[in-house]
Amino acid sequence: MLNTGKLAGRVIFITGASRGIGKEIALKAAKDGAKIVVAAKTAEPHPTLPGTIYTAAKEIEAAGGQALPCVVDVRDESAVQGAVQEVVKTFGGIDVVVNNASAISLTGTLETSMKKFDLMHTINTRGTYLVSKACIPYLKQGQNPHILNISPPLNMNPRWFRDHVAYTMAKYGMSMCVLGMAEELKPHGIAVNALWPRTAIITAAMKMLGGSDVDRQCRKPEIMADAAYVILTKDSRNYTGNFAVDDEVLRDVGVTDLAQYAVDPKATLLPDFFLDEALSAGVKETFIQQGGKPKFDALGGDKPSEGATAGGGPIADLFTKIEGFLSEDIVKSTQAVYQFEVTGSDAGQWFLDLKNGSGSCGRGPATSPDSTFKMSSDDFLKMFSGKLAPAAAFMTGKMKLSGDMGKAMKLEKMMGKLKSKL
Repeated sequence: MLNTGKLAGRVIFITGASRGIGKEIALKAAKDGAKIVVAAKTAEPHPTLPGTIYTAAKEIEAAGGQALPCVVDVRDESAVQGAVQEVVKTFGGIDVVVNNASAISLTGTLETSMKKFDLMHTINTRGTYLVSKACIPYLKQGQNPHILNISPPLNMNPRWFRDHVAYTMAKYGMSMCVLGMAEELKPHGIAVNALWPRTAIITAAMKMLGGSDVDRQCRKPEIMADAAYVILTKDSRNYTGNFAVDDEVLRDVGVTDLAQYAVDPKATLLPDFFLDEALSAGVKETFIQQGGKPKFDALGGDKPSEGATAGGGPIADLFTKIEGFLSEDIVKSTQAVYQFEVTGSDAGQWFLDLKNGSGSCGRGPATSPDSTFKMSSDDFLKMFSGKLAPAAAFMTGKMKLSGDMGKAMKLEKMMGKLKSKL
């Protein structure tokens, strides 16, 4: 989507702008000649995550904008206030705030430590509230002032709470800021909106969650940047209090080629959280795009397995094959015990021990499992045959996961190695 120049000279304060969606929004605005505040924690290179506030600032300047890198932990009120004062001193004011910084832990209640709970709530909800609060006095004097939160539509469907209630609460806290502040700030002409992706976006967090197979089912962060650009160039007095979805925003302004944003245009797309259309009857893990509109489609047209019995069947055969491929090398690289609680035509409990000896597996409960998976026998077989990515199963509710998320992700890597042999 082409730039219009409407953000030229605007001062845009973006949290979490050193990488991912935040950086892409910054680069899009920079092409107009905007003044970008790169407000993030990463001042020194991270061992596993790309980018710092300084590398992002260089990219912004190369794209045509001005950049002010600021070391900001949004949990720290003094750091936020100090950055705001530095911005005002350097650029003379603030016109736009993008609350993008966020923390995620897709864990159930028992698996979520209070440290993780506090991290998500102090970054997502409190950080958004704090940054907005600190910038509002200057937004009141700003040019076409906007606050844009990267947060989902408020949705009370229990599906979005049951597997990761702490994360949902923290993200919905950002969205409640939109709901309240939009009305509160309307008399001052300050727009407050939310933007959320239709599909999974390929970011560092998604790479850690999914893996290479899931990467292909994502869209690039550029789609969020283009959608944010559309919102931030709207009249702030006429567009406020909206919970926007990226591809809807773009279609409304005539963008029909959404395939340009796909990591792999030939791959089916993975729906993101919090949008109920991903849970509609007959909808499975992914959806494809046709004619510029999202169309949900069953993955591969697979039919339920037939002929399975409670005492044996396809899952028993599968574990027999897996047992033949186990080795000390796999155990060394995985170091985890998994339990599978399977429902449906081939119901039962199964275990996969990749922590001891050369590995073992079979029917029955696991001893001290690190991660437990609950799913139907049909989806279980699809997952191990490579027709259903574990991340896709989890995100669409096909699989319920408890325990250590990091070790659960190691299972997908092992499955990738065995897929061609099973």
